Amino acid sequence: MVPGTHRTRVVIMGAAGRDFHNFNVVYRGDPARDVVAFTAAQITGIAGRRYPRALAGGLYPTGIPIIGEDELESWCREHQVGEVVFAYSDIAHAEVMHRASRALATGADFILLGPARTMLKAAIPVIAVSAVRTGCGKSQTARWLSGLLRRHDLRVAVIRHPMPYGDLPRQAVQRFASRADLDAADCTLEEREEYEPHLAAGNVVHAGVDTAAVLRQAEAAAEVILWDGGNNDFPFIRPDLHIVLVDPLRPGHETSHHPGEAVLRTADVIVVAKTDAAAAADVQRVTESARRINPRAAIVRAASPVALDDAAAVRGRRVLVIEDGPTTTHGGMPYGAGYVAATRAQAASIVDPRPFVPPELATIYAEYPHLGPVVPALGYTGAQLAALRQTIAAAPVDVVVSATPIDLAALIAVNKRIVRARYEYAEAEEPGLAGVVESFLARSGLAAREE
Repeated sequence: MVPGTHRTRVVIMGAAGRDFHNFNVVYRGDPARDVVAFTAAQITGIAGRRYPRALAGGLYPTGIPIIGEDELESWCREHQVGEVVFAYSDIAHAEVMHRASRALATGADFILLGPARTMLKAAIPVIAVSAVRTGCGKSQTARWLSGLLRRHDLRVAVIRHPMPYGDLPRQAVQRFASRADLDAADCTLEEREEYEPHLAAGNVVHAGVDTAAVLRQAEAAAEVILWDGGNNDFPFIRPDLHIVLVDPLRPGHETSHHPGEAVLRTADVIVVAKTDAAAAADVQRVTESARRINPRAAIVRAASPVALDDAAAVRGRRVLVIEDGPTTTHGGMPYGAGYVAATRAQAASIVDPRPFVPPELATIYAEYPHLGPVVPALGYTGAQLAALRQTIAAAPVDVVVSATPIDLAALIAVNKRIVRARYEYAEAEEPGLAGVVESFLARSGLAAREE
């Protein structure tokens, strides 16, 4: 572009993940666009920072400010923004259009970038796991798939949808092979929830802000890439086999949220998850909906069995339940596997935590009024992690049931016994997902070394 020529000013609406990726692959080197701000939503503590020069590139010598989403209109008017790009996930369709209306009212265009412009092409085969909502069971499915792939003696690299909430230059390209790596990276509790179970399963996890560089790192280490998606977003890397989960505990949600519906329409395989926990009528309803929306996809059914490490320690006791954070906040679930496990174990009572939470957690219940008598395991900041510890200490209970995928007792010191509730992927029919993946491996020439 000729110096002095007008650049269209852009604001990217995000949540520290998809927004940064879209910038990196579409806008970072575009001389016709000037990204003047990111907005922040869903994640605590992002607003007020900057996307640093080291990641933003030469067109942005001072980086890019990250502002609160409530500043969208004033920022657009003050900076004469021409385009607002929506770039975060698991949000109801109507809410997307409310944000579009806010952008349009300032005179700006409202843009959704699609897979063709934002997916990177890998040099090796890619299997991606996505879902129509947060909390469908992507990560446990990805862990199960990693074991299936290793049984073929394949070198597998897990790439996890990024969660760059900390020091962004340090988080450009990350590799996690042990819990010590998580400690060294100062991972938040949400990051640990996603990474730690993979490490326990024997996987190496690759993640980071700069997905292109993360992909190069993973390609050098593996023969196949397993993309473990975040929320209900579509993959950052173009999949050769795209597996998408739907949730019969939330029938109708397969078409209610963005970009989950789009993800479902792109699936090669649809997994109807949690069939062991949902009503048969809801399983059938979701199955029929998925088949109608994407008739070309294979459909398989799966279970998500929940088990307590020590059910006897819960029976007849007063229990505080801690659930996976994102599933119960923007995932929309009033409770999760911990509540189910505690009730099945015949806990005497499940104590409502609300009277005992400090202000850092009380705001979460106000923001997400659908929450049941559980504690969402939030730990984006040190204050939130301290608030979780305080809640456990103050609650008049005998035992804590923790369904967060991490070993919470190893992370914080508490005055109560913690019993973990674990949940994994299980096939509910034959040949199931394994049969689909085996066929894919054969077509891709990856199954030859199976013993």
